[in-house]
Amino acid sequence: MTSPKNLHQLNVPVGERDHCWGCHTPQLILVKYGDYQCPYSRESHYIFRELQSVLGEKLQVVFRHFPQLRIHPRAGHAAEAAEAAGSQGKFWEMHNYLFEHQSQLADSDLVEYAIALNLDVDRFLQEMTADSHVERINADLESGRASHVTQTPTVFINGIKYVGKLGCNELFSTIESTIEKIDHE
Repeated sequence: MTSPKNLHQLNVPVGERDHCWGCHTPQLILVKYGDYQCPYSRESHYIFRELQSVLGEKLQVVFRHFPQLRIHPRAGHAAEAAEAAGSQGKFWEMHNYLFEHQSQLADSDLVEYAIALNLDVDRFLQEMTADSHVERINADLESGRASHVTQTPTVFINGIKYVGKLGCNELFSTIESTIEKIDHE
C-alpha cells in the first residue's frame, strides 16, 4: 500500500539521463513532467524561464516527458523531436522552439524546426523514423507514473510534489520558503 507521503514524492531521483537546465549544484531542483502540446505546460515553460532568470545559480530545472497522447496526439512526436535534437546537443533549443510554436507540431513542422536549429536533418529524420527515442520517453512516462503524475504539468520542488496554483508568484513564494528552510538547516 502506498503511504500518503509517497504520493507527493518524486520516486525516480534526478540523474545523468535527465535534461537539466541551469546550475549543476543548485539549492533547488524543479522537475517538470510536461507535454509539448499541453497549453498549461506551455504556460509553465515561461514561468520556469522567469524563475530561472530571477533565481540564477540557486535553481536547476529538469524536464521529463509526459505526453498525453489521448488528448494531445502530436505530443509524442514532439517529444521525439526534442530527443533527436538532444542527441545533437540541442535539446533545450528544440524544447523552447516546440513550446514557442505549440500550435504547429505536425511532422513537417518538426523537420522545419530541425532545419532552423541547424541540426543534421538526415540524422534527425533517421532517428525520428526509427523511433530511436521512444524508449527514453517511455522511461520518463514510467517515472512519472511511479511518482503519481496524472496530468501536465506536474512539478516537484526538491523531490516534493507542488500542489498549489501554477503561477509565477505562487511558485516563487513556495520556492522562497524552501530556500529559507534549506538556509536554516
